Amino acid sequence: VLPRMQLSPAFSLTDQNNGRLTSEDLRGKFVLYTFMYTNCPAPCYNINETMQEVQSRLDEVELDGIEVSFVTISFDPDRDTAEVLRTYAKSINANTNRWSFATTTNKSLLKTIIGSGFETYYEDKGNGEFSFAPSFMLVDGWGIVRAEYRYQTEASDADRILRHLGVLAEEVRNNTGSAKLAYEAAHLFLCYSE
Repeated sequence: VLPRMQLSPAFSLTDQNNGRLTSEDLRGKFVLYTFMYTNCPAPCYNINETMQEVQSRLDEVELDGIEVSFVTISFDPDRDTAEVLRTYAKSINANTNRWSFATTTNKSLLKTIIGSGFETYYEDKGNGEFSFAPSFMLVDGWGIVRAEYRYQTEASDADRILRHLGVLAEEVRNNTGSAKLAYEAAHLFLCYSE
């Protein structure tokens, strides 16, 4: 089982198609979030590669029809307009039916969503560059953060994310009827035993 870490933040952002993307739009889906800016150097390439690999390997996971979405939130709204995000998505061959690129021009709100909400921190260095640690957040259909991927381990991020998607799907399968009580007890015991 995966721990229920915290509620993911509520938000309303503008996506690459200049449409509104809200946290409520994503309810009922598993969502993999990441945070970056389109002009960033090498760490962003690894982020995109991981997102693309997870997308391309979703058929390896028994999801029972649960939809998986991908959201990249840019913390550089001055340059990352909807048009720039759309061009960027095309340049990396992102499947935008499943993967959204979004931001908001309200920098204070952006800091609250990413920094306070997802506990992912970044700093504007003032020269068009940002200092940040690449990370991913896996959120379940109820809007609860279930896993974070901030550090490199022996297993690739994509392998760990796919394994955790399978665990979440299994949780949904086991979370009905009398099995729900046994599952919840196991969840509490395994995740919060200390």
